[in-house]
Amino acid sequence: MAIIVNLDVMLARRKMKVGELAEKVGITLANISILKNGKAKAVRMETLDKICATLDCQPGDLLEYRVEPASGTEGD
Repeated sequence: MAIIVNLDVMLARRKMKVGELAEKVGITLANISILKNGKAKAVRMETLDKICATLDCQPGDLLEYRVEPASGTEGD
């Protein structure tokens, strides 16, 4: 996936544990872990808002777009 989640970086910068974030945001530890590990298919805007408020950051601090190399060969 071309969207990289940098939640672990922001947690480290804020010296906060995943469980503490989950509690403050009001979502399960499992869902925070899924998001942190880049396995989430989507994130609610409300959840993103709460995470940003809790970590005192911008959405761009958490989410990054990277161009993925093209797979396959030309002419396929």
